[in-house]
Amino acid sequence: MEQTVKAKGRKSTALFICMTALATAIICVATMVIQIPIPLGYAHLGDSCILLASVFFGWKTGIFAGGVGSAMADFLTGYSQWVLPTLVIKSIQGFLIAKICRNRDGEFRILSVRTALAVAAGILEMVLGYVAGGAILSGSMAAGIASAPGLLLKGVLNIAVFYVVALTLEKSGVKKFIPVK
Repeated sequence: MEQTVKAKGRKSTALFICMTALATAIICVATMVIQIPIPLGYAHLGDSCILLASVFFGWKTGIFAGGVGSAMADFLTGYSQWVLPTLVIKSIQGFLIAKICRNRDGEFRILSVRTALAVAAGILEMVLGYVAGGAILSGSMAAGIASAPGLLLKGVLNIAVFYVVALTLEKSGVKKFIPVK
């Protein structure tokens, strides 16, 4: 019996690692494919993928995939000055979303107050993080604040994309096949 438990644990861990790696790659690609210039950076659909990964796969995937996937996209598209701030901002975003959206039993529903609060908190953290990061990198608080409207618009668009995809996934019953760590 002990061997069965260990084998099951390895299978679960391997699946978790694969899902986290896949989420990381999807976030990186979604961040890179469509880039709309805004002050101090660019708008993209990567945040909708961070929202999805954090809600469906949990906080460990949210931290790693959100931070590393987004930082890789910044590096690969020539925004290397943003790699470290992005790693921190997006990792915190993934953690917040995953922790807020789940109840004590680790369950979540897409159409719930918890998920709405989680998504809003994640986007707000992202906006505040990039405003602060922009102020530090540019040496001007005004420049950091100038990026806020574009970041908020990007956040609202990503929330809409998140809900369309998440509701479709929830309706399909995919939640029962997803390992959450």
